[in-house]
Amino acid sequence: MNRTLVLILGMLALTSAGANAQQYPSRPVRLIAPFPATGGVDIVARQIAQKLSDRWGQQVVVDNRPGATGIIGTDLAAKSAPDGYTILMGNVATQAVNVSLYSKIPYDPVRDFAPITLVARVPEMLVVHPSLPAASVKELIALAKAKAKQLTFGSAGSGSPPHLAGELFQSLANVQFVHVPYKGSAPALTDLIGGQINMYFANILSAMVHVKSGRLRALGVTSMKRSVVAPDVPTIAEAGLPGYEEYNWYGMLAPRGTPKPLIDKLHDDVVAVVRSNDLQERMTRDGAEVIGGTPDEFAKFIKAEISKYAQVIKSRGLRVE
Repeated sequence: MNRTLVLILGMLALTSAGANAQQYPSRPVRLIAPFPATGGVDIVARQIAQKLSDRWGQQVVVDNRPGATGIIGTDLAAKSAPDGYTILMGNVATQAVNVSLYSKIPYDPVRDFAPITLVARVPEMLVVHPSLPAASVKELIALAKAKAKQLTFGSAGSGSPPHLAGELFQSLANVQFVHVPYKGSAPALTDLIGGQINMYFANILSAMVHVKSGRLRALGVTSMKRSVVAPDVPTIAEAGLPGYEEYNWYGMLAPRGTPKPLIDKLHDDVVAVVRSNDLQERMTRDGAEVIGGTPDEFAKFIKAEISKYAQVIKSRGLRVE
């Protein structure tokens, strides 16, 4: 094939992709949330899906596909047609942690996806069952040292943000908990409220209602600054564990090979809705920091996060076969 023909075919492909982007979407769009309903990923996905549905005049359907710390739903998204009609609400676990934590996963978080935008980041909140005799981070550390390997902390699965938050806490505080992994945040919170486990590093988006009701006690937030959602709750760093900082984050991605004009349209529309006054105010009120960066910025961020968590996982000796 001569060079002229290659150039012509390339121009035709770009023209076709641009035309498709202008017509997009012409039918419902599936937004895969690879975690259970009512968790942080699901909450953010549904907020954005509703706004995009209104903007596009086409329904954006949130498809919850939980399991294996997001691996099942993320792999489904990776293997979907790159036509813009299946997109993924990924998070720190699916795009940055799983690749180092598991001996093998069926997708590559960099190679198999086209980043759209980093939507937001949210600190975790350390919550305990009210029966636990610890009203502060310092008291929890003292209790953990007195009862080594007796206190339990739940997570949304091995390698999930709550899990890594707990591992980092143990490392800095020089204490030992027993890790109890669940298939998502909702069942972990349910068992914590029921007293089956002692503590959980919960997403603020899903924890605050239980804290306000008194069913759980908040000891600290994982950010370096106090959350506007819970200004009376200290950061874990200021409450007795200097240097502690941990975030969950959410980002939208498409399968590899999705045409750039479609990625650009998805980026522009998603950023427009997350930065709209009502949604931004709602997400901020729920404890999230809205980002909305470019696809290139998100791609670089993912690579940096993969490197960061690879070091944490190696230092703690974490591995899932």
